[in-house]
Amino acid sequence: MKSKSGIGRLVGGVALILAGIFALGAFGVGMGATAGYHLLKKYSFGAADGSTREYFDYITVDSSARRVYVSHGTEIKVLNADNGTLVGNITGLKQDHGVAVAEEFGRGFITDGAQAKVIIFDLKTLKIIGEAAADKDADSIVYDPASKRVFAMNGDPHTATVIDAKSGSVVKTIELGGQPEFAVADGSGTVYINIEDKNEVVAIDSAALTIKSHWSVAPAGAPTALAMDVKHRRLFSTGRNPQKLVVMDADNGKVIQSFPISGGADAAAYEPETGLVFASTRDGMIHIFHEDSPEKFSEVETVKTEFGAKTMGLDTKTHKLFVDTADFAEPKAPTAEEPHPRRTAVPGTFRVLVYGRRSRERSHF
Repeated sequence: MKSKSGIGRLVGGVALILAGIFALGAFGVGMGATAGYHLLKKYSFGAADGSTREYFDYITVDSSARRVYVSHGTEIKVLNADNGTLVGNITGLKQDHGVAVAEEFGRGFITDGAQAKVIIFDLKTLKIIGEAAADKDADSIVYDPASKRVFAMNGDPHTATVIDAKSGSVVKTIELGGQPEFAVADGSGTVYINIEDKNEVVAIDSAALTIKSHWSVAPAGAPTALAMDVKHRRLFSTGRNPQKLVVMDADNGKVIQSFPISGGADAAAYEPETGLVFASTRDGMIHIFHEDSPEKFSEVETVKTEFGAKTMGLDTKTHKLFVDTADFAEPKAPTAEEPHPRRTAVPGTFRVLVYGRRSRERSHF
């Protein structure tokens, strides 16, 4: 009996050790699938034609067409998503912001805040083929496949201009009651918009063109970037004051979880294949979280990029992240009129940075 008991203890101990090894191995594989984002490439560009300052905004990645649309002041630079080569340059703009792609109609749409317009271009030739009147400070833009409409957010006027994607004509202007920032469409008839000065998300019925809901983003505030997990009905809104990312239920607005982030959040993305959530900030950070389940999210890592790299695009095919920035001058001395001067970008120093994950093999312990 004593000998058998000893063998039993020995077998049990070996089993526990093996279980621990397998668990650690599984952890290593999981970490290899999510962690280790680092700089892969850097593409530098000169100053935009006709621009008096270095300005850049939204990045839109069309993963299926392998194109990256980069807002750069008076132009949209179109890059090859695989090698960074310049596919084309959409010029003649005054101050462009966002790009929306309606692949089924072969059209792209650019918000130009200085011209209070939405510029329409051909996806194949990149030639401008039309325009639609929006309003001043036309900023974020999104295509809603359910209604076949484009929604352009007009910041200062607190409105959204709705455009028929096929005809390019304006359908309606919606009063939002506050300053809109990022917008996302769920593909099933709802468009969600961050309202920065009201600390809320509004939900719009994209068919009726009416506001369905107003939801607070507390404990975040001054929400800017917005992304969505369409399958699990989760919204990811990033605030600048307080600086937090909040996870919200897209059906009732309930805040499920929140995380602190760095300053100047300006882009967010969700990757369905990996369940990763990304938020980029002006402070030069990409915060990465994982959807363990629709009810539980966890922090994965924070990637140091460069100061000013607040806008971001995700390539869902290669899992690469595109951010852009420039050199920044030191801030001017404080004055009574400007007690907290900000650093300004140096003209001619614009660049796009590409981040990706290390392979699983190199991520293992």
